[in-house]
Amino acid sequence: MEVMEGKDKFQDIKSNLKKQQRQLFFKRFLSNKLMAAGSLVFVLLIVVALIGPALMSYDPYAMKVAERLLAPSSAHLLGTDEYGRDLLTRIVYGARVSIGVGLAVTAISAFLGLMIGLYASYYPVLDHILMRICDGLMAIPGILLAIALMAALGPSAMNVIIALTIVFTPSIARIVRSSALVIREQTYIEAMHAQGAGTLRIIWRHIAPNTLSPLIVQATFVFAETIISEAALSFLGAGIPVPDPSWGNILQAGKLVIFKAWWMVVFPGLAIITSVLCLNFLGDGLRDLIDPHHSRKK
Repeated sequence: MEVMEGKDKFQDIKSNLKKQQRQLFFKRFLSNKLMAAGSLVFVLLIVVALIGPALMSYDPYAMKVAERLLAPSSAHLLGTDEYGRDLLTRIVYGARVSIGVGLAVTAISAFLGLMIGLYASYYPVLDHILMRICDGLMAIPGILLAIALMAALGPSAMNVIIALTIVFTPSIARIVRSSALVIREQTYIEAMHAQGAGTLRIIWRHIAPNTLSPLIVQATFVFAETIISEAALSFLGAGIPVPDPSWGNILQAGKLVIFKAWWMVVFPGLAIITSVLCLNFLGDGLRDLIDPHHSRKK
């Protein structure tokens, strides 16, 4: 009976500690105004990307040459493009493409980087092989590597995801590896070895969870860089092929008529700037939450 009461008290104390930790996290989260604002705005952008196309009254592909390059008005809030298509509709549909590509690249890069970093930190032979490959890829400027890969693969959304995943996975892998190397030397890991714990259990149950904090922070920055890189590839004609809308190819079309239709450059540019700034604010805030020492140094 006393044992059961002791277990109940322990569970109550544990649940109260978790509740207090959550409350402290949200308090610190809301105290960082830039992170809170960036998170809110980016969530709104994701909502627009998900449900916005269903609310649009114009077809993003339907051309009306008689209405080409119309200035913003009540009929077309952000004006029209060189083919008479509603620019707001194109930007909303482009948000689904640009943010979708960014999310896919970030998720796949984080997963591959986590696997590569963990196994490289645990097996010296793999470390030498995988890290030298990562060093070789990181030695090439990211945008040049992405253009070279797209030249070989051909322009399409899937190929953009593949190319940018190859570009950003090495940086995530190195961050995970550096964290895992520190964790691997901790006393409790040595204790797990002494108890005969298997390699997979040690890697995935005890090392991997402790590398998630720097991984999540890096993922937010990779997300922002992916949006910029996808826009750059599409702007150069090597990314999302027209007529599919993306913020990059809308900008590419706008550069030809920038002096006649400024709105074709300003509004998609604002969409890119807003999303990237929000992700950078979120990443900086998460880094301060995870590493209080970094926050005090600033």
